[in-house]
Amino acid sequence: MTKFIFIRHGEPRYDEVVARGFKNQGYDLGKLTERGESQAAKVALDPRLEGATLIVASPYTRALQTAAIISRITQIPLTVENDLHEWMPDVTFSNRNDLEFAYPEFMASKGVRTEDNQFTWETMADVQKRSRHAIKPYLNHEKVIVLCHGIVMSSFTHIDDMIEHCGIRELDLDESFFR
Repeated sequence: MTKFIFIRHGEPRYDEVVARGFKNQGYDLGKLTERGESQAAKVALDPRLEGATLIVASPYTRALQTAAIISRITQIPLTVENDLHEWMPDVTFSNRNDLEFAYPEFMASKGVRTEDNQFTWETMADVQKRSRHAIKPYLNHEKVIVLCHGIVMSSFTHIDDMIEHCGIRELDLDESFFR
């Protein structure tokens, strides 16, 4: 049994990416606010992290920056798993200007695609599949910190689990969870 300590990234800022004209998944380059940096430093001192031997992080800037702060403070090694990335509002990577409406549609549909959906967002089943695939190789550790995003975390708990910035969810998982 491996204890996975899931942590959502700290509070992000997007002013720089907006100023550069980045759209849609370009927001994934947004870094932390000063408050987000403080949240990361504070969560690094949480006693639930004690005994962890590895931090596995999403490659997106806000998550990786949070993980780097925690790694620096705790001296726990850090690695990146691409499949822990944020939920995708458009799996076709089109240049739509209305993707801010994809998330409300996803939530209203509880992450299940229907014929009525207007957007080509990533389903919750797809988030679950890739996220589970990403952490399964770490079952050989006793305790692992997983630094990722709210929807990724809720794919392990439940879709309505609204997780605050630097919020923690603990799960004990073994091989049977991944079948």
